[in-house]
Amino acid sequence: MSFGTILYTILISPLQMFFEFIFGFAERFTGHPGLSIIVLSLVMNFLVLPLYKRADAMQAEERDTEAKLHDGLAHIKKSFSGDERMMIQQTYYRQNHYKPTDAFKGSVSLFLEIPFFIAAYQFLSNLQALQGVSFGPISDLGSADGLLTIGTLSINLLPIIMTIVNMISCIIYTKGFPMKTKIQLYGMAIFFLFFLYDSPAGLLFYWTLNNVFSLVKNIFYKLKDPGKILAWMSCITGICVMVFAFFFADSAVEDNAILFLIGACLEIPVIKLWFRKGSDTVKKESEEQPSTKMFILSALLLAVILGALIPSSVISSSSQEFVDLYNFHDPIYYVVSAFALSFGTCLIWFGVFYGLASKKGKVLFEKIMWILCGIAVMDYMFFGTKFGTLSSALVFTAGFKITGIEMLVNIALIIILCIVMTVTFQRYPKFTAGALATGILAISGMSMVNMNKIQTAVSPLKEQSEKIAEQTPNFTLSKTGENVVVFMLDRAMGSYIPYIFNEKPELAEQFDGFTYYANTLSYGWHTNFASAALFGGYEYTPTELNARSSESLMSKQNEALKVLPVLFDQNGYDVTVCDVPYGNYQWITDLSIYDEYPNISAYHTIGKFNDEAANDAVYNKNLRNFFCYSLMKSSPLPLQVFLYDSGTYFQPEDASAYGTQSWNEDGTLSGLDETFMDNYNVLKSLPDMTNITEEEQNSFLMMDNETPHAETHLQEPEYEPSAKVDNRAYDEENEDRFTVNGRTMNMDDGESYPTYEINVASLQQMGEWFDYMRENGVYDNTRIILVADHGFPLGQFDELKLKDKNETVEDLEAYAPLLMVKDFNSTGFSTSDEFMTNADVPEIATSEVIENAANPFTGKLLRSDAKQGTQYVISSTNAADWDVSRNNGNVFLPNNWFSVHDNIWDVNNWKQETKLSTSPTE
Repeated sequence: MSFGTILYTILISPLQMFFEFIFGFAERFTGHPGLSIIVLSLVMNFLVLPLYKRADAMQAEERDTEAKLHDGLAHIKKSFSGDERMMIQQTYYRQNHYKPTDAFKGSVSLFLEIPFFIAAYQFLSNLQALQGVSFGPISDLGSADGLLTIGTLSINLLPIIMTIVNMISCIIYTKGFPMKTKIQLYGMAIFFLFFLYDSPAGLLFYWTLNNVFSLVKNIFYKLKDPGKILAWMSCITGICVMVFAFFFADSAVEDNAILFLIGACLEIPVIKLWFRKGSDTVKKESEEQPSTKMFILSALLLAVILGALIPSSVISSSSQEFVDLYNFHDPIYYVVSAFALSFGTCLIWFGVFYGLASKKGKVLFEKIMWILCGIAVMDYMFFGTKFGTLSSALVFTAGFKITGIEMLVNIALIIILCIVMTVTFQRYPKFTAGALATGILAISGMSMVNMNKIQTAVSPLKEQSEKIAEQTPNFTLSKTGENVVVFMLDRAMGSYIPYIFNEKPELAEQFDGFTYYANTLSYGWHTNFASAALFGGYEYTPTELNARSSESLMSKQNEALKVLPVLFDQNGYDVTVCDVPYGNYQWITDLSIYDEYPNISAYHTIGKFNDEAANDAVYNKNLRNFFCYSLMKSSPLPLQVFLYDSGTYFQPEDASAYGTQSWNEDGTLSGLDETFMDNYNVLKSLPDMTNITEEEQNSFLMMDNETPHAETHLQEPEYEPSAKVDNRAYDEENEDRFTVNGRTMNMDDGESYPTYEINVASLQQMGEWFDYMRENGVYDNTRIILVADHGFPLGQFDELKLKDKNETVEDLEAYAPLLMVKDFNSTGFSTSDEFMTNADVPEIATSEVIENAANPFTGKLLRSDAKQGTQYVISSTNAADWDVSRNNGNVFLPNNWFSVHDNIWDVNNWKQETKLSTSPTE
């Protein structure tokens, strides 16, 4: 990030983000961008009204002072010259308590208007929601209005109307003002006319509304007792807002609650007016004196929490997850951006409000900032800690749920905290200042430790990124030799195949020659538990890995990943490996484990085939959203659901950009999921990666892809990613597609539909690749193994629920992975109920092509005899199970173990063996 970018983020981005928030919230209720612009203008103008009111007072003070000093300065300039004039003039200023810098008071309004204008310009000029949207006589809010046409000449009317309103407002406002002030304001009006003439109509509409508001404000201030009138107007508006929120708003409960709260807050001016009237005769108490130091310490602590501690904690927990090798950006930039935003919000803009406040207002501001620090620490440290896995797009993959009891407890503790902190602030100011300073030092230290962890984890990836930048992943299939493909589809659901092929019968033709093994077992329901056995065979099941307790899990994973590539390499095959999981136990797999084998080609493909603009959009979104995530996590629980906003954090969506997918109020969805697109684009590009050769060369490809793992909704019935997804009608009309051969697959879980859809999409793209292979004469002579490392527990089949006293102990769907095999020259599509495991893959891959195939590291033959009898699988009971940065010792963390034999679909064949153990037989 450049210095200019950081400066913009500090000064302008907080305002732009606030524009986004107000606009997004308004659109939930108005349903139209044009109406939302009206709400945005009203809210922004009322919020900054105290600022401008104070600025106007400072300008008036400066004008009065200038008028008072005018005659004296004129006499000095007339009577003296040179250094003598300057010295006498300075003495005159000092005697009248005037500093030359006081002249800037006359320009305070201008200084305030510039950043607000820049923020509005950047927001509304680039807002996708305005493109092609009409509003009244305006045909397109995203383009110049062109409302007046004379012959072939098109004239933009909105900038002219804006300027006329602005001029009228200036005439009223500057009545009796010196010519200098008039020239300044009229000049600005003319400047905006030319500068904004060709701007989008939405921006001009917003700025015209602002000028109308300014005009009404200037007229309003000429009235008698404007404060009282404004208070009652606020009261009436608040009542209308509360009635609308309670009776008419058709939005989410939390949105209506927030709107009702806003309406209640609009009653405050009248309440203050009433109490002020009742306390006129009460003797004034001694006023507390403001302390700028207290404000700065509170603001800085809040900035460090929001901008450094929370973002660095998230990133350091899985740093590599936030790196795209083909579009490398150091994740530290996310922390820098978040801190710049929080610094700009807490110290700069809160500081502007603080600096322009009265003494009483400053003291109140200090108390609020002190209390906000306490609330932020409490909510971040002790609440909302069990939302599940957070993706690199800052979305909770299992949803975002907070119970009513949790909210009530949180509110009660916040009330208690506010009382305690208020008393502490008033009675123990030295302790308060000390606590703030200590907090700043401690949290800064914690953040530095986190950032050091990030740098340590990410620095090797930068070198990898530079190395692969010029690489184009590719592999070769021979028309005359034998090709063997082992393709792992991460978390592909074996139980879905009958339903997918029933809905998409054309897949049976594309998958000609395949056998679907419906009775397939996985040895764990996380990749780190199950992938070693898949790639290495029965020597690498969890029980066998834990038995080799003197070796690290990392070294055993590396060994398993090398078994097949090294074996085929030793037998003269052209070997290519792509994206195999957890090389060197890194989130972004370290393919250097193959460096000692010069004939093995290894590639990263995930993210390679994305559109560059889409990748940049993902990066820019995270630059913004880390601060929003921090703000959400440090807020009271009732606000967290609202601020989370389905993972969009109120960012106006460019639905075609990669990022997150979110629900709309009407039951449709918008957006493209980044992780899904990273992987799906690889599947679509398989034909482009495939080199066809006539040479009699045997080839081996081993590849992993996470498309079936990246949950997102796709447009049905095509099952393709779309910026807008609406499956309501199709799902209602085709509800019966989830019953096949008398077995119904339950789809009630919120993750069921997206999981099903991405599995369909994965198989469709594989089918497209198989068609390409047929067209190029390399299908029949290729053995293809499609396999998953594990399934996922979605509670979809009663037959796969292990129960104890009617309570589900384990959802066995997690151990039901995909396994489909096409042998050389095989035809037809068939289903087999033979008991298989994904550890059968090495024997299937080498059968009849490598005689007496043996593990090159242990010398043991690759055989499937070990699946005879009882098989042991490892469960998952805590959040660290899947995380190789934590579950990375010599044995897996203690867990629950289950046994099964012969048929995974017969629940009587399953049994729980041990709990929280490293072995199923202890």
